[in-house]
Amino acid sequence: MSESTGGGAMTEGPAPTLDSEITWLLHRAAQRMHVVTGEQAERHGLHLRDYIVLSALDKTPGLTQVELARALGLDKTTLMTQLDRLERASLVVRHSDPQDRRRRIPAITSAGDDVRAEVASASDEAERNAMAGFSAVEIALFRRMLFTIIGTSTDPGSCL
Repeated sequence: MSESTGGGAMTEGPAPTLDSEITWLLHRAAQRMHVVTGEQAERHGLHLRDYIVLSALDKTPGLTQVELARALGLDKTTLMTQLDRLERASLVVRHSDPQDRRRRIPAITSAGDDVRAEVASASDEAERNAMAGFSAVEIALFRRMLFTIIGTSTDPGSCL
């Protein structure tokens, strides 16, 4: 498995080539983006997983904890640990579902949204730097291709 060095460069393990399997290339590209996004999250006092949970709460408000866990591909225990930490930091609050008080609905706080937005902005810049060698048309095509690969099906795999 590859590790990151201080500058975000991947070391150890085989380097991908143009004829590498697409799955391998996507995996390595995802590793690279996780490194740069993780670095931005850490600069703002978060773990990468914290940032991803905050982003999910921002993009899909109103999900119950179980629905959020499913959407992120996490087991409930792992998500509860994340939410507990974010709640202690006043970045998330949990409310009872008015239709079923046994269910809890996590929500991002104003402070959580502020730090999420800061990390998102810094990550956008890191993403632009990673994609600097591509034209706007190529980046748009790449996004469409990834979206097509991802599709709209429910994927039980973790994004974290």
